[in-house]
Amino acid sequence: MTENRDAEVLMSACGLTRRFGGLAAVNQIDLDLWRNRIHAVIGPNGAGKSTLTNLLSGDLPPSEGRITLGGQDITGWSPERCSRQGLGRSYQKTNIFAPLTVWENVHLAAQSRTPQAWRWLRRADSVAVVNERAERALELAGLQKRRHAVAGAASHGEQRQLEIAMTLATEPQVLLLDEPLAGMGVAEAERIVELLLRLKPGHAMMLVEHDMDAVFTLADRLTVMVNGTRIATGTPAEVRADPQVQSAYLGADEE
Repeated sequence: MTENRDAEVLMSACGLTRRFGGLAAVNQIDLDLWRNRIHAVIGPNGAGKSTLTNLLSGDLPPSEGRITLGGQDITGWSPERCSRQGLGRSYQKTNIFAPLTVWENVHLAAQSRTPQAWRWLRRADSVAVVNERAERALELAGLQKRRHAVAGAASHGEQRQLEIAMTLATEPQVLLLDEPLAGMGVAEAERIVELLLRLKPGHAMMLVEHDMDAVFTLADRLTVMVNGTRIATGTPAEVRADPQVQSAYLGADEE
């Protein structure tokens, strides 16, 4: 059967550029994110990886270029509008409500997608669709048994799982994950890798990560950036064998 590219590509960037004064932090980047695939973006310090993520998520407007999500041109949209269109992202710094329980965090995220969720005279937990969405996100993230734990008292790895669960509660099709393994020990990192593999079916994912073992375990495709420019894109094997990539990044320390 011939693969239908248009049916599978959930998010695309074409000629994406962001300038800060005379510096092009991201320069003419083309990128396709496919359903059921993980696309990793790697590169040395200052390569432009986080800026690229911020452009795709709407946290930064591009200077040039076009972004589409589900066939819709979302160039210049706000993060909230991108999220409603089916985009979810995590940040380098864990972004949770520390005083609340794990369940309350996920429920709030699920509630944000329900039009009647903010009717003040109605109990939020009475909205069945919100509860179902939150339960599904907890299950996907493997946090059912930690639902009553206070988020701020959870381990670093659990907090990263929680942030991903909160993203899943908004029912995204595309996930942008900015260094989800940062600061983790081996056991915690392995749990997050397992989680991302569980999430792979049905989602398109972009992974910015400096743990190269995790990258080569997870990624179906890799893009390598240096000084805001893409120097290589391909399968992990193709990128690993590229002499320019080896010189610029693999074997060097990552941010």
